[in-house]
Amino acid sequence: MIAPKPASRPDKVSLLRYLRLFRADILSAQPARLYRAWMAEFRTPFFRSYLCNDPDLIDRVLKECPADFPKSDRVREGLRPLLGRSVFVTNGAEWSRQRRIIDPAFAGGRLHQTFPAMLGAADSARDRMAARVGTVVEVEEEASHAAADVIFRTLFSIPIEHQAASGVFHAFRRYQRAQPLLNLAAFLPLPRWVPRFHRPGIGRAAREIRGLIARLTTERATEIAAGTAPDDLATKIMTTADPETGARFDADEMVDQVAIFFLAGHETSASALAWALYLLAADPDHQARVAAEAREVLGETPVFADVARLKLARDTFREVLRLYPPVPMMVREARCPARFRDRAVPRGAQIVISPWHVHRHERLWDRPDDFDPGRWQSPEGRDSARRAFLPFSAGPRVCPGAGFAMIEGPLLLALLVRDLEFSTEGTPPPVPVAHLTVRSQAGIPLRVSVRQ
Repeated sequence: MIAPKPASRPDKVSLLRYLRLFRADILSAQPARLYRAWMAEFRTPFFRSYLCNDPDLIDRVLKECPADFPKSDRVREGLRPLLGRSVFVTNGAEWSRQRRIIDPAFAGGRLHQTFPAMLGAADSARDRMAARVGTVVEVEEEASHAAADVIFRTLFSIPIEHQAASGVFHAFRRYQRAQPLLNLAAFLPLPRWVPRFHRPGIGRAAREIRGLIARLTTERATEIAAGTAPDDLATKIMTTADPETGARFDADEMVDQVAIFFLAGHETSASALAWALYLLAADPDHQARVAAEAREVLGETPVFADVARLKLARDTFREVLRLYPPVPMMVREARCPARFRDRAVPRGAQIVISPWHVHRHERLWDRPDDFDPGRWQSPEGRDSARRAFLPFSAGPRVCPGAGFAMIEGPLLLALLVRDLEFSTEGTPPPVPVAHLTVRSQAGIPLRVSVRQ
């Protein structure tokens, strides 16, 4: 089955036309040749960028010399209203300190402890969809609800129905509709003191989200001091000291980190789950096989060890992450002059690594646009994955929640299709677009019925 992808722009367009396309959707703003190119250079009067699809170049930027290619400030400008100075946008010593505090919360043993909260959110998602059997359900909205529920249950031990959690969720929905992945104003060569203007509503929604998160973290700090705090991710992060300095996150830093946990853990998981449900709905035979595995493995009372036995669900989720990587592009900046494929790359150039193009690259994958979970069990597929699969980035800056996501995603998917059947009957095919993450232009409506 061919997985939908957006149409590409013509090879040559004016800068103004490109900026208009880019503002609407960064995927369809790119030419089709990028699905075969190892590298592409893009020049404007304001900046120069290099898109790298060559696995050797990607390894150099992300794994071998990450200090030479730090996160670009241009990405930070677009996300600053919500994320402040979170681990997603910082560099150098500041980023290293943040990771030393955050990483222990996502170690393997801690993931085992988060499983009951994940399962509770998955059961609630199944029940909400089951209540709408016989109707067409917009599964992007339902996936967002489910992923937000997972985040709040695992971070703060509260369900999405909690007043503060619900407030963050709905404010974030407003934020994501207005916020592009990159802010075009950030690409202009302006001094740092010149304000960057954002779309209407972004600042207001970001302030609302951060205010609600600040309330939750303040309440948790009080519980920690009183010895009554639950043993969840928020408590673990707030009580972990930097092993080098002994310092902990202060209140403002904790708000920054919770904001990125919500953005990364909610938005990316929701995107992947929605696309997974669509692809299974479009391939009923494969959906039936995933459901059969889930019925055999999960039973009525799933336990953490069951997730490792969901092999088909896990391969399906991997294939979805390949076809629809939640973060379609990552931007780094050349700290010093470099040479890429015998081409001079000047200091300050933007280095773009596009999981979207790498994952669908015609020279790296067999039948790159096909939905084929079976490829993950073939030698060729495993070799392609080793070289060209980076939904969570790679190297030192790999997402700390990657292991969390690979438990949450297959579990939610398996539990939903175990009890419910999803169909594309009478619904239009989705068109992928990229803003904060890869979503459908008009949602993903699917018909839901009880699995017989």
